[in-house]
Amino acid sequence: MNAAQQAEDTHAEDVNATAEHAGADQAAGGHGGGGHGEGEFDAGEVIIEHIANSPLDHPILHGPHIAGIDFSVTKHVMMLWLVAGFLFIVITLATRRFLAQERPIPAGFMNALEAVVQFVRDSMVLPNVGAKWVNTWTPLILTLFVFILTANAVGLVPMFEVLGLVDKALLHTSEESLLNSMLHGGATATANYNVTAALATITFFAIIVAGSMAHGFITHWKNLVPHGLAWPIYILLIPIEVMGMFVKPFALTMRLAANMSGGHIAILAILSLVFIFNQQFGSPLLSMGVGAFVGVPLATGILALEIIVVLVQAYVFALLTSVFVGMAINVHH
Repeated sequence: MNAAQQAEDTHAEDVNATAEHAGADQAAGGHGGGGHGEGEFDAGEVIIEHIANSPLDHPILHGPHIAGIDFSVTKHVMMLWLVAGFLFIVITLATRRFLAQERPIPAGFMNALEAVVQFVRDSMVLPNVGAKWVNTWTPLILTLFVFILTANAVGLVPMFEVLGLVDKALLHTSEESLLNSMLHGGATATANYNVTAALATITFFAIIVAGSMAHGFITHWKNLVPHGLAWPIYILLIPIEVMGMFVKPFALTMRLAANMSGGHIAILAILSLVFIFNQQFGSPLLSMGVGAFVGVPLATGILALEIIVVLVQAYVFALLTSVFVGMAINVHH
């Protein structure tokens, strides 16, 4: 009886010791081993910080709250303004300089701009909308193409990362300064689904306007479905066509934003291997080797692919817009 009681007491002491040890491990894990402690590298946080918009608690400029809406200027809004202002100034000055010549012969930048205009007009708009409407819809399609292309390309330039290095090395501005406010968030405005949704909304209303201009407002809506079918068919067909109206801008929204954010995520995830290896194995030499022989070559290859994606996504968005507008003008079932 005494031996059994002694064995039971020994077992209870072992259980208590195990519980205390597990509690100590859990507490230690909460501060470092099992989570992301202070000073540890968090790849997910770095990636999201790079592609997301600046948070509302770190806007570029604080704005008023109207009807519950915060009108503060975030980083992506600032990038949209910069791209629009840059294009307006450059294209306006180039065009005025060209028209001021005694013999207007395009050369240099104006020659390249004319090639872009002709390409969009003759290869995108004309085959889809027809000769009657080509001059009506070329300005819109051209604006979308040039704007999206420039916004995509600007996102590949690490301008704010360079500003951050300069600030840390030389300027040492305060955390609340305008320069530090610009360092929060990514520079690719077209990776923001709100931006691409706004661009797709322009396409959505352009389709309605194009059909109404070509056939009249009432007839445009009648043209959504073929004529002369049995009435029960329309019960199925009309909801499908109405859904199709919203699927088109939804596809434009998701395609552009996903492609522009996906490349940045891939590059940052690969470069994060350097810091992850250093954090896990505590070997700077190993992490440098991973960076030199794995991270940098793969990231460079993806960056080269991103240059192609920048052009392709602008082309696809503009081309699909012209196709959808052409479908509203030239009704075929």
